[in-house]
Amino acid sequence: MLRQRWLAVVLAVAGGVLFVVAPSDRLIAQGPPQEVAVTNFPATQRIDGMIEVRGPVQLSKQAAIRNITVPPVSPNDTTRWVDAGVVSLGGFSHVVLSLQGMVKGSVKQSGAVSAVLIPNEDSIQEAFNELGQIYFPLQVTAAKLTPQTLYFVSDQPRHTIAFQDYRVLLYNSTDKTATVNLFAYLTN
Repeated sequence: MLRQRWLAVVLAVAGGVLFVVAPSDRLIAQGPPQEVAVTNFPATQRIDGMIEVRGPVQLSKQAAIRNITVPPVSPNDTTRWVDAGVVSLGGFSHVVLSLQGMVKGSVKQSGAVSAVLIPNEDSIQEAFNELGQIYFPLQVTAAKLTPQTLYFVSDQPRHTIAFQDYRVLLYNSTDKTATVNLFAYLTN
């Protein structure tokens, strides 16, 4: 009698578990795509015409500037910083910057290699070129380069992007030339 009750309880529990974990046709989408109705909100959010997304939406992208030669230059001597060109960061809200490179020779004077991205806007570039003033920078630095350093990497800071394009400028506070790669991983 006790065995029959025990067997009934075990079978009831097993049946309940199977009911919960068994696939249900109601939970799996089947058939062709269905029509969707769009409800318009107040006039400021009014949607007119067709709504269409062509292709996959790009959620991330990587940009890189490679093999930049950066001779020794003080962080304070902005007129001698190496100009590596402009990188476009538009369409994304955040960027993770990574700096990697190699020192050419043995470093005797410890220092750092840094990339500073300054918005490529006329008034901001003018302030930098004429007075060395840096507005709204995004920066990444490989610090503590020592005589034992041959290859180096930076931390990977995450920045909020506020402008479409940024001018990339680099300095090297060691006493040896470095070859540098800058990577920008863009996300939303």
